[in-house]
Amino acid sequence: MAKLQNIKGMRDHLGQAMLLRQHIVAVLTQVAERHGFEPLQTPVVEYAELLEGKLGDDEKLIYRFEDNGGRRLALRYDQTVPLARVVAQYAGQLVFPWRRYAYGPSYRGERPARGRYREFYQFDADIVGSASPLADAEIVAILTESLEALGFPGFTTLLNHRQVIGGIARASGLDEAAASGVYRSIDKFDKLGADGVREELLKMGVAPESAAQILALVQIDGDPRDVLEELSGRLGDDERAAQALENLRAVISGLVEMGVAPERYKVAPRLARGLSYYTGLVFEAATPHWPEGSLLGGGRYDELIGQFAGRAIPTVGLAFGIDRLHDVMEELGLGPRPTSTATAYVTIFAAGLEADSLALARELRAGGVNTLISLEAGGGLGKQLKDADRKGVRFALVLGPDELARGEVVLKDLRGGAQRSVARGEVVAALADGRQ
Repeated sequence: MAKLQNIKGMRDHLGQAMLLRQHIVAVLTQVAERHGFEPLQTPVVEYAELLEGKLGDDEKLIYRFEDNGGRRLALRYDQTVPLARVVAQYAGQLVFPWRRYAYGPSYRGERPARGRYREFYQFDADIVGSASPLADAEIVAILTESLEALGFPGFTTLLNHRQVIGGIARASGLDEAAASGVYRSIDKFDKLGADGVREELLKMGVAPESAAQILALVQIDGDPRDVLEELSGRLGDDERAAQALENLRAVISGLVEMGVAPERYKVAPRLARGLSYYTGLVFEAATPHWPEGSLLGGGRYDELIGQFAGRAIPTVGLAFGIDRLHDVMEELGLGPRPTSTATAYVTIFAAGLEADSLALARELRAGGVNTLISLEAGGGLGKQLKDADRKGVRFALVLGPDELARGEVVLKDLRGGAQRSVARGEVVAALADGRQ
């Protein structure tokens, strides 16, 4: 290679970035497990035929290859299709409704852009085996609790139902075959705006008056109940749309009972979600502080798992994009900013005192303090203290002959510069106080 570099759209994550990413995953795991979800891990490689025919227009983004045995394989596109396989494969071992979360990398051969990568990490949470709108509401509640715990400001979750958009298409004079094209066009609303979507619809062959009616309906805005009431008045003669609106009312009622603040969600008829396997509720969370698109999304997909299981298994879920959350949190200055996994750095005062410093490091670790130990006394204390500071460790500990004689340790705060002598038996407590 003429130049060492990453594959375009795939990134290395060094220490500080990884600490933030680990924080994000830890928070999401805590929220999911607080709701009783259990973990699942699946291989990153699946048979290609498992993914093919499930993703609509996005199927062209699948990374496919043949192994040495001539088997047609594919890299995981997302966590959803592998979940469907697991449910069908282990149906006899699962108790429904089954709440599961999964975390790991996925791969898509798309054009890289800000917040969009070819290798990306997702954290999914799904409820399998329940058609209840309370399941939908719980997934949206998990989304809300997670973003609040991560410190995201001013976010709102947009709610819609695929049959509301279908009803809008039908009410505008389009047949069922044309409705899928409406999904794709409306899905670009936030990117293209009303004029751009109108052009998309006209290129599809939609009549100007029908395009105007579609745009008027998808731009209805306001309090969720008012939006649903207005849509009911306009789409009430469409049975499927009427049922979808009633479903949204039930989801919102569940959100109220679960304590989700009303400013955290709204009904948005323009929301479509591009993946073809969605069948019911769809949602996306967005914040005005990140204009590049939604933070995350999800929805109900009641037919995908049934394609594998041979029977209907209703499912609803969401996917947190760890890369996008990380990028937004870095840009907005959210979350903790640790520079090291270690709190303490134990120096070696001089040759011959290594055993004493190693014993101190061992005591700190046994007390729950993450501790680095200098590996040599060469260069003196100044070099070791500089090394500790460069590594982002906050506290340096010095154990010289005088400290050993007095049963003390010198504790130096590298952030503020202050230092003091602490009794050997009180060092762990002193470090715990200093971290607060």
